[in-house]
Amino acid sequence: MHLKKLNDGNEIPMIGMGTWLQTEKDNCINAIKYAIRIGYRHIDTADIYDNHELVKDGIKGFSREKLFITTKLWKDFLDPKLVESECDRALMELDLDYLDLYLVHWPDRTKPLAEISYEMLKLIEKGKVKSIGVSNYTISHLQDLIDQGIKIAVNQVEYHPFLNQEALLNFCTRHSISVIAYSPLSRGKVFNDPDIKHLSKKHSKTAGQITLRWMIQKDIIVIPKATSEKHIKDNFEIFNFELSLDDMEKIDELGKIKPQRLINPEFADFGY
Repeated sequence: MHLKKLNDGNEIPMIGMGTWLQTEKDNCINAIKYAIRIGYRHIDTADIYDNHELVKDGIKGFSREKLFITTKLWKDFLDPKLVESECDRALMELDLDYLDLYLVHWPDRTKPLAEISYEMLKLIEKGKVKSIGVSNYTISHLQDLIDQGIKIAVNQVEYHPFLNQEALLNFCTRHSISVIAYSPLSRGKVFNDPDIKHLSKKHSKTAGQITLRWMIQKDIIVIPKATSEKHIKDNFEIFNFELSLDDMEKIDELGKIKPQRLINPEFADFGY
């Protein structure tokens, strides 16, 4: 398992198993069990996914110390007074003593985001959480936290060849904030792109493997979602080859033509 050291000293696997939209009981549980069996250790979920109980059953029987479990605080509970109770509820639903990573799922500037992050830091002191972070934060959101002295370890965002958020990635790198990419395969769009298909043929790898490798070489953690054993296994086999600088630049160019954001709910604050 390839690991990355976070700015708080903890380590996170470079690839994880995304579980968004995985609410069918047997499919979700079996996918997680298979993923762990072949080497995955990082499982990503969230309160709003409504699958904590399924993740609990999927990870049951595996050594807790070897797993890395992430979940997220939903926007309806962005209240400093609710942070600990929501964390406790997640721990109960997942049947865990601690979370490896706890994220604010979406920013809402009408709420005291710095205070909320401060309350999450307290969870580390209490042993309920090892690392904290955010999701869907822009550079401005992150700068607001930095200006108030709040140190976070991670920003989880949509990132793929058609939404190559280089400015955000560079900002996070400068401030030692690790980036986790959700929807890294752009909901399958990468499999139809001619440039990625060309690189797929060149390296004898799938378009998905080429795409995930591109992000790994950018030092981005990836959490692709998959349900079939073939896709779960394919996604994991990205550490035995390397893209050249030319290969990387070809993929870099794809997102510069017309950035395509797939996840953009009405409450999102991407314009900030």
